[in-house]
Amino acid sequence: MFTIIQTNLRRRLARTLFTASGIAVGVATIVALLSFTQGLKDTAAGFVHLGGSDLGVFQANVSDPTASILPESLVARLDATPEVSRATPLLLVTEALKADPSAIVFGAQPSGFFSQGLVLLRGARPQGQEVLIGDRLAASLHLRPGGVLRVDGHPFGIAGIYHSGVLFEDSGAVLSIEDARTLTSRPGEVTDIVVELAAGTRASSAARKIERSFPGTQVITDPDQALRAGANSTLISKAILVIVVIALIVGAISVANTMAMSILERQGELGLLSTVGWSPVRVASLILGEGVAVSTLGAAGGLLLGVIGGGLLVHALGVSAYVSPAITAWGLGRGLLVGVAIGVLGGIYPAWRVTRMTPLRALSNA
Repeated sequence: MFTIIQTNLRRRLARTLFTASGIAVGVATIVALLSFTQGLKDTAAGFVHLGGSDLGVFQANVSDPTASILPESLVARLDATPEVSRATPLLLVTEALKADPSAIVFGAQPSGFFSQGLVLLRGARPQGQEVLIGDRLAASLHLRPGGVLRVDGHPFGIAGIYHSGVLFEDSGAVLSIEDARTLTSRPGEVTDIVVELAAGTRASSAARKIERSFPGTQVITDPDQALRAGANSTLISKAILVIVVIALIVGAISVANTMAMSILERQGELGLLSTVGWSPVRVASLILGEGVAVSTLGAAGGLLLGVIGGGLLVHALGVSAYVSPAITAWGLGRGLLVGVAIGVLGGIYPAWRVTRMTPLRALSNA
């Protein structure tokens, strides 16, 4: 059976490749979107735990956590909370680097645990109006200590290069919170407050108490909460569902059309198989097997295209500081399942049609 399927697909190579290519595009889109969603979740995990914190306190009811505005006076009040070990404010400056608009500039207190936790790779700690830059940003912009980084058009000397292991941080820069306030004209305001909890304190219980004690705040403790705070992840999740359904419908129609044309062209061959003892079910299995084989071939190509294309698209759009595609075995598995499902759905009707065809009629129409 498998040998016959391979032979039949090779006999109509052009049609096989065109059908497989269409399926590959659909599967590649699904794989890419799934990898982006996982990448967003991984990035959100870093955003929640900036500076190695246990949780982040943001303004409630904002569509994007980076748009949060909180009073700096809240830091001292959080520090006085029994569940909190240390709290430090951050002021996030977005789209401030002309050379890399996706990079985030963090305004932080030099004495806070966020700044002190940065691992210095080269150079020294800032003195005066200087800035530290992440190793990923330094590599992409070819920067080094002693150089100049223009933040929102203002020149800052590069004191050193750091690494933290968090995508947001390593793809951005850090300057003093006072310099950040001067750039943004936001005196006395911060974007969020990152918190280290006291020993033995659970993040979920601390989050509930903070939100009750400080109305108007939103405490984010896990990546899913960070994703729900914005609309992008929801849109991507819905887009995946829509594209999966479209891929199944279009792919199944394409496979069904290919198999139906194959039946019309091979009526004599199929009739001959029936006359030599092949049962209708076995003939139908042959047609269904060809449909699944074409779809599997397309799915394999789609997996490869989705893995390569997702990474290239992120770099082409210049958004690598925000999200990096994360390929998982489950993501690839779902793409492959969609491809196989296309073959099964697309092969059902042609296979059923074969079972309704009598050997005499097939031979007479050949």
